[in-house]
Amino acid sequence: MQGAKPALLPVSRIVPGRNPRTYFDEKAMQELIDSVRANGVLQPILVRPKADVFELVAGERRWRAAKAAGGDDAQIIAIVRDMSDEEADIAALVENVQRESMSPTEEAAGAAKLLGRLKGDRGECAKVLGWSMATLDSRLALMQCSSAVQGALNQRRLKLGHAELLAALPKDKQDKVLERLLSQAKLPEVGELRKSLLSVAKSLKAAIFDKTACTSCPSNSGNQRVLFGEAIEDGHCTNPPCYDGKTDEELQRREASLKDEYPTVRIVRPGDNFTLLKLVAEGPTGVGAEQAKACRSCANFGAAVSAVPEKLGQVSKELCFDPSCNAKKVAERLRQETAETPPTSADSKPAGAGSSQTASKAGKPVAGKAAAASKTAPAVAAVTSAVREFREALWRTALSKSLLAASLEVNRAALVALLIDGTKHDIDADKLDKAYVQLFKDVKTAAEESLEARFARLQAAPAACAKLTHGIVATIVNKTEVRRVVHLLAAIQVDLGKFFELNEAFLKILTKSEIASVAEEVGIRKAMGDAFTKAVGGKKDDLIKAVLSVKDFAYRGALPARLMYKKGEDS
Repeated sequence: MQGAKPALLPVSRIVPGRNPRTYFDEKAMQELIDSVRANGVLQPILVRPKADVFELVAGERRWRAAKAAGGDDAQIIAIVRDMSDEEADIAALVENVQRESMSPTEEAAGAAKLLGRLKGDRGECAKVLGWSMATLDSRLALMQCSSAVQGALNQRRLKLGHAELLAALPKDKQDKVLERLLSQAKLPEVGELRKSLLSVAKSLKAAIFDKTACTSCPSNSGNQRVLFGEAIEDGHCTNPPCYDGKTDEELQRREASLKDEYPTVRIVRPGDNFTLLKLVAEGPTGVGAEQAKACRSCANFGAAVSAVPEKLGQVSKELCFDPSCNAKKVAERLRQETAETPPTSADSKPAGAGSSQTASKAGKPVAGKAAAASKTAPAVAAVTSAVREFREALWRTALSKSLLAASLEVNRAALVALLIDGTKHDIDADKLDKAYVQLFKDVKTAAEESLEARFARLQAAPAACAKLTHGIVATIVNKTEVRRVVHLLAAIQVDLGKFFELNEAFLKILTKSEIASVAEEVGIRKAMGDAFTKAVGGKKDDLIKAVLSVKDFAYRGALPARLMYKKGEDS
């Protein structure tokens, strides 16, 4: 900074420059203008030379008053000093800070600019301004106020306490609260605003999400109390949208963490018409031990994550989401317990089931199937869509292969039975053409022959005709309704156990609770002993690996009840 010299300068040669003050009170300005008219400017202003004019560094109110009192021809005493931009910024801020009536947000803006000039040295910045570090931090924190709030404080329409409380809110929220405050006939007291904000703030103690980032967040009321004289109670978040967003993310995380374990997982929100219904085996609401095992693989068995404020984040497991079905199962159990006659024997068969669910034509159990499969399985209320798709594919494959291996008489009967009611069926003509050409090598395509020639050829080759009949039935089976597939499976007593092997592909589509139910049902749980309890408590992939690694267990034919067919059942 070079030496300074006083000069009498025309006000017209002075231009506004680096003043951090942005608001000039009209009443106070008029009083200053009247004083200048009567007494002149008693204290010099500070300027620096810039091209052919002088840039104002400090004393803008005096310059404005002189100009207003005497017009452009008026002159004013000024200290002319060569200064860099940084030196001018510091001088302008310090001069204004040392005077009264500069607003806190004007001080904040100037301090932020000075801090930038000093390359972030907060200690040096406080020293230059003559402030304590606490004052500097509180002023800089006011930069979190929205432009509208800063403007209202500059114009003295708000008190500092109001602005400090509003600084904790998101800027869009600040503007809404500001509009409400300024619309009232009388500006509410700072204490009233504090109570109002506390009523909508969120308790950090009750938060279910990771609060690590909250420790340094400006919306944390604890941080506000460190910075400002006015703040709501410690332990609150003043940014509800952020708080609610993090809460919802955590609820979804907890929901996702349960999806490998249960077929159904729900987030229960306020207003949902939902009652927790625990699945139990015994007692007045018990469905029975065997039925409870089956229910644990039902699509309506699962867990709930609470989004209700008083139970936020709580997880309830082992639930039934079908109260009507549960009530029926409880009633059935109670009837069985009070009936004079014993319940259905263990050797009874489900109506219409195929040989893998009942017995072979000779009346003997099908070789290779699990012992549990020969018993009447407890009713499973519903299966998941993944299981439904899997078993439908299994049923179609089993029926197609069974028909291909069956006699011509069986296929003819099946074909007529499928076609007789006039239901539209899709037949793959291209596949039949290729099969025809493979059977009769002397033609390139069936279309080359006339209908009469094809008829004669097929009539003379009953074995080839039988194969093509099998193919027609198989293509219809792949397209027909599932209920028709089930009827034919039952009619020809297809042993599904011959077409199924318990494997990773099937277990992958199940949840842990479903895998546990299957393991219990087919005997794997018993074979594993204590190792099963350990495995079911771990990750799903590890459980599947353990279930499929039981030495000497017959996985071929270990058919769980949820894959069995029953007459009249759809997919």
